[in-house]
Amino acid sequence: MSAPPLELERTDETPRTSQISVVPLLRRLHFYAGVLIGPFLVVAAVTGMLYAFAPQIDDVLYGDKLWVEPGGTARPVSEQVAAAQASLPEGTVTAVQVFDDPEATTRVVFAAPGLAEEYSKTVYVNPYTAEVRGELTTWAGSTPAVTWLDQFHRDLQLGAVGNLYSELAASWLWVLALVGLVLWIARRRTAQRRVRALLVPEKGAKGVRKSRSWHASLGVWALVGALFLSATGLTWSNYAGENFTAVLTALNAKAPALDTALPGSTSAGTAPSEHSEHTGTAGSTGPVDAKTFDTVLAAGRGAGLDGPVEIAPAAAPGTAWSVGQTDQLWPIRQDRAAVDPATGNVTARADFADRPLPAKLSTLGILAHMGLLFGLANQIALLLLAGTILTLIFFGYRMWWQRRPTRADRRAPVGTAPKRGGWQQLPLWFVIPAPLVLIAVGIAMPLLGISLLAFLVLDGIIGIVRSRKQERTPAVVES
Repeated sequence: MSAPPLELERTDETPRTSQISVVPLLRRLHFYAGVLIGPFLVVAAVTGMLYAFAPQIDDVLYGDKLWVEPGGTARPVSEQVAAAQASLPEGTVTAVQVFDDPEATTRVVFAAPGLAEEYSKTVYVNPYTAEVRGELTTWAGSTPAVTWLDQFHRDLQLGAVGNLYSELAASWLWVLALVGLVLWIARRRTAQRRVRALLVPEKGAKGVRKSRSWHASLGVWALVGALFLSATGLTWSNYAGENFTAVLTALNAKAPALDTALPGSTSAGTAPSEHSEHTGTAGSTGPVDAKTFDTVLAAGRGAGLDGPVEIAPAAAPGTAWSVGQTDQLWPIRQDRAAVDPATGNVTARADFADRPLPAKLSTLGILAHMGLLFGLANQIALLLLAGTILTLIFFGYRMWWQRRPTRADRRAPVGTAPKRGGWQQLPLWFVIPAPLVLIAVGIAMPLLGISLLAFLVLDGIIGIVRSRKQERTPAVVES
């Protein structure tokens, strides 16, 4: 009796029939994108995880400046500003942040000599005693530690060049997530109870099969979160972010600027509409009378601007001051008003409710991305999401290592890439629109388009070179 034929487990390198399918190409793309973009995603996930807990970091490092013991009635804001001005006479007040939390200090923001334009000096004042608790160099309202974390998350502290890392990570994250989902569905399409097979790791699997099962199942659970992080991260990026802003402008869907032109004045002005988290860098016409802050605050409160607010002096002569809500916790309050400092009259408003829907969603998405929108629950969700992404990357690299050849004559430190030539199996319904889709994606997200094109060209060149080498190699004739 002849021995039964050996049944070999099919792997990604096992030759397949030339059936029409997008899976082989997507498998190779997912593999290389994961290997090359993985390190960027690790840095983004770790730094993002830390940044999400910025409030707790601030409390530990700067709690003596940020918080006080409540005691009595708060002093007028003008007295607090005057105390801050006395402690930093060389500075010019650009904003004052007043909070409804009885334990929070009042923050007086200054433009000071020797600082870069985007940086400020913030003086922290006890609202009950007008005592200065200290000062810090801040960026967009953030303390030095949070500023460092924010910039490391954005650009690895490398400036414009480093910004490319975060945009590259955000650009590829959604591609990896969606392609991974397609590959997992294709692999599990014959499994019974398909939904459960997609969401739960394969029971009893071992080796690379177990790693792949955990990698894919966790990826399905993290899919929505990964797409959210990618989309909101891209709105801040250099190139894709500029395109996003251009689209909002073309659709007249940006948050409207606050009109600060005073009635009867020849000066025209607007207070720029920024994301609420980037406060504290408003312009100023020069030295201001501290008592005006009382007038403008009273006008803002009378106009219904409750909660934490920021008051900014006029940015140009003959224009209004502005006061705006800065509440970033759901349901957020971000209405703004222009106030005539001479009369205390509100001359214009820009309410959050009146913003176009895309502008509202952009603001809410960014606040959620930063871990601010839903407080501690938001922070925990980001922690779990970042941890899941790190675990996905771990299992991805583990699969690469587990699939390495171990035979003595072909041993290698890592596994081989999926088989080249998947483009030859693409169906027409995919091939025909693909160039137009790639061009559109490349225009919208230039770094993704450039890196994808570079991969396709490089992979094609390597394939041609290896093919020619094989043609030159003389065949071994068996005797």
